[in-house]
Amino acid sequence: MKLGYTILYVKDVAESVAFYERAFGLTRRFVDESGQYAEMETGNTTLSFAANKLAKSNLPSGFQENNLSSLPAGIEIGLVTEDVPTAFTIAVEAGAIAVAEPKVKPWGQTVAYVRDRDGILVEICSPI
Repeated sequence: MKLGYTILYVKDVAESVAFYERAFGLTRRFVDESGQYAEMETGNTTLSFAANKLAKSNLPSGFQENNLSSLPAGIEIGLVTEDVPTAFTIAVEAGAIAVAEPKVKPWGQTVAYVRDRDGILVEICSPI
């Protein structure tokens, strides 16, 4: 098997697509006319958004909705860039919530963390 895509459940798919375009420079690949699902161009693995309403129809036992007022879920989206400090600044200026400023890790990678408008944790990092 191989990882094909990651789906983030969000309140508003169109708003999330627009935010990820502004904050992280991603490009939309596909937006379903229903407004319930979208995909972004991210390289080999697709980053997708699905509306909470769609998640509820797929997961009849329920799920934990992402929310800025709660701690982030125990998962993150990692976006790789050559210039972490600039990408971090752009993301925060676009409305991302700063969690951790860029820091060089012992293994040499520069890493920063923000949360998106739904409270999803996003790592902005340099290549390993």
